[in-house]
Amino acid sequence: MPKKMFVIFGVSNILWMVFAVSQAIKVDMFPDESKIFAQIGDSVSLTCRATGCESPSLSWRTQMDSPLNGKVRNEGTTSTLIMDPVSFEDEHQYLCTVICGAAKLEKAIQVEIYSFSKDPEIHLSSPPEVGKPVTVTCSVPDVYPFERLEIELLKGNHPMKVQDFLEPSEKKAQETKSLDVTFSPTDEDIGTALVCQATLHIYDDDSPPKVRKTTKELEVYISPKDTAISVNPSTRLQEGDSVTMTCTSAGLPAPRILWSKKLDNGNLQLLSENATLTLISMRAEDSGIYVCEGNNPVGKDRKEVKLTVQEKMFTVEISPGPQIAAQVGDSVVLTCDVRDCESPSFSWRTQIDSPLNGKVRREGSKSTLTLSPVSFENEHFYLCTVICGQKKLEKGIQVELYSFPSDPEIEMSGPLVNGNPVTVSCKVPNVYPSDRLEIELFKGESIMMNKIFLEDVSKKALETKSLEMTFIPTVEDTGNVLVCLAQLPIDEMEFEPKQRQSTQILYVNVAPRDTTILVSPSSILEEGSSVNMTCSSNGLPAPKILWSRQLSNGDLQPISENATLSFMSTKMEDSGIYVCEGINQAGISRKEVNLIIQVAPKDIQLTAFPSERVKEGDTVIISCICGNVPPTLIILKKKAETGYIVLKSTGGAYTIHRAQLEDAGVYQCESKNEVGSQLRSLTLDVKGRESNKDYFSPEFLVLYCASALILTAIGMIIYFARKANMTGSYSLVEAQRTKV
Repeated sequence: MPKKMFVIFGVSNILWMVFAVSQAIKVDMFPDESKIFAQIGDSVSLTCRATGCESPSLSWRTQMDSPLNGKVRNEGTTSTLIMDPVSFEDEHQYLCTVICGAAKLEKAIQVEIYSFSKDPEIHLSSPPEVGKPVTVTCSVPDVYPFERLEIELLKGNHPMKVQDFLEPSEKKAQETKSLDVTFSPTDEDIGTALVCQATLHIYDDDSPPKVRKTTKELEVYISPKDTAISVNPSTRLQEGDSVTMTCTSAGLPAPRILWSKKLDNGNLQLLSENATLTLISMRAEDSGIYVCEGNNPVGKDRKEVKLTVQEKMFTVEISPGPQIAAQVGDSVVLTCDVRDCESPSFSWRTQIDSPLNGKVRREGSKSTLTLSPVSFENEHFYLCTVICGQKKLEKGIQVELYSFPSDPEIEMSGPLVNGNPVTVSCKVPNVYPSDRLEIELFKGESIMMNKIFLEDVSKKALETKSLEMTFIPTVEDTGNVLVCLAQLPIDEMEFEPKQRQSTQILYVNVAPRDTTILVSPSSILEEGSSVNMTCSSNGLPAPKILWSRQLSNGDLQPISENATLSFMSTKMEDSGIYVCEGINQAGISRKEVNLIIQVAPKDIQLTAFPSERVKEGDTVIISCICGNVPPTLIILKKKAETGYIVLKSTGGAYTIHRAQLEDAGVYQCESKNEVGSQLRSLTLDVKGRESNKDYFSPEFLVLYCASALILTAIGMIIYFARKANMTGSYSLVEAQRTKV
């Protein structure tokens, strides 16, 4: 119990101290009101000031702890919250908290948001006219909160309608509210003011509401009526006369006067906006209906008068005549000329009213129709219509089309070769009309063929027509002239030229033949020798010579385009088949020669396997290899007291089985061919074996057998290798002869 009393006593002391301090601190809020109203878009400053504390801590917050959306500025004992611009997010109760030591004080201010920045707007559904209903709309834009809005519409001092908008808004937003009133204006309403007054009751106390109003003077209209026209001197006139027409019309406001002329299509051509219309130097085309119109914002009223202007006689000429022949793609100008009419009116058309597809241009008393480029759409009978006053004349011209723009084209199916059939084609491009075309083909003075296309169905299109014939050229035809003559005889049409021709000189080719090759000195040579191979071939034109070498796969590798192929110092690799081709436009002729380059034996390799020093009983293989082409004759010999003994070798290899002491000695290999020979020798040393009990041991026997097998395999490998690249003998009888 004493402990609880002590706690209560301590807490009471602390509360007493806080109360004492808080009694000394004072918080002031500016504006000094519990609630303020701020318009959206304006700037609002809330200032909190603490007195009675030297270093207070000041802070701002909303009662709902929403974001401040403003800027806080602290200066000593003052803190300012600035909201610029004010928006819907700033509508809160704001609390300024002051902490001074252990004391804490708060002061609140409510910020209410409204929008009432624009005056009301008055709109009329139509210009007000006496006796006709019109709707007046009074709208208040961008208002909030609209449930506190009241709109009143007055005509003069008399209220027409009052409306408020008590229904609550579903969301915080600026809205436009309006009031509509429909009434029928009278003459007494002229000059009366329409007043739209909007009141926003946003204050809860006795403060006056916010009021905006707009005034608009009511202009009441009377539609134009009683429109009248006076004409001086008369409605019937002669060319060159003048006339003055005056128009009047009643209405409110005073109608505006418009003078127009009614066109042939019923449309009106505006002439003047004055009440008086004067026309001088009248022409026949000035005849017609003239319309006076009085109009104001609520209506219009028309009156018509017909003027008649008598014209003079005139003549029309069209050139270049009643008919013209025009080539497709060219340019044609048709001219229509008028005489004895000061101001003629021109128009062009086709007899079947097709589109003109041309350009019309007027130059004084002339009108031209230019067709450029001329196409099939321009093949018509054209009419030039001239109107002079009330009179109308027409002249026509027929435009006929043709196409014969270029000379014939002579083409051959291939080169002219003596004795080979060839087809010659004579083509006439882009011709029209094709059913009038005739083509003739001449060789020299003799006609070869002619063709008339009368049976072809002609259509409106450029066509290419041709004549073809096959003949067998001969050498005698060379120098003759081939002539293709095309004619387009259309008597009823005047144009030049009516015939065209092309020529081509014949050059008859003769295919290459009698191709021969001359080899000097021979096709079989020793390495290092020089050789010339000259090729000739007959033909017309003279064949072009091409030397090639035949590769191992049969393909030809081009070497030279000269008639003579020369080798100054031949090598063994120059051996092979050489092909000469005579070539011209008519064909190819070939001849070939086999060039053989012989080389004296060289690079002989004489070896003993496994060694030149062996033991008695070993197997020894003595082999001789020579890589010459052509193959050489290889002879293996052993030196004896009486000379050399020729050994029986296989593929240049001699095998000694179980060598004996007498097998030792000098061995010689001789390689020779027609060009020369070469010798190589080696000395084989055979040592006797020591006799002991292990001489015929099983291990030695196995080693001996294995060595024999290995040596035999090596010998076979050497044999087959030499078999693939060379032979062990050479026969002069079987040597290749020179082929030409």
